[in-house]
Amino acid sequence: MGKLIYEGSVSAEFEDRLLAHIQFVTQSKLRRGEPFILTWTDHLSLGGGRSSVWIHPHASLLFKFHGSRVPELNPHWLTALSSAANSPRGLYAVREPAPPRPPHTVANASTTAR
Repeated sequence: MGKLIYEGSVSAEFEDRLLAHIQFVTQSKLRRGEPFILTWTDHLSLGGGRSSVWIHPHASLLFKFHGSRVPELNPHWLTALSSAANSPRGLYAVREPAPPRPPHTVANASTTAR
């Protein structure tokens, strides 16, 4: 589990793969000067509930990953997370979409029947 530390005092744990996707979306939004809300569900050991922070270009953010391997980013997941970040609700963890299935092809009868 990695951590996102906001302003040196607020932290949230995320799986490294999700954290890498959140980092990418955050960087993209902040490069464009677009502040947004980031919301997560607090662990039961912290009392449960949820927390939100206002992410803005001057915020101090630390993305601390548990592992050293950089995960491959799923463009479909980035799109889903970006859509959430652009909504009034803000960025929150959404499930990773399944990879799209290749189109189903029907074998040509003339090539299969011999």
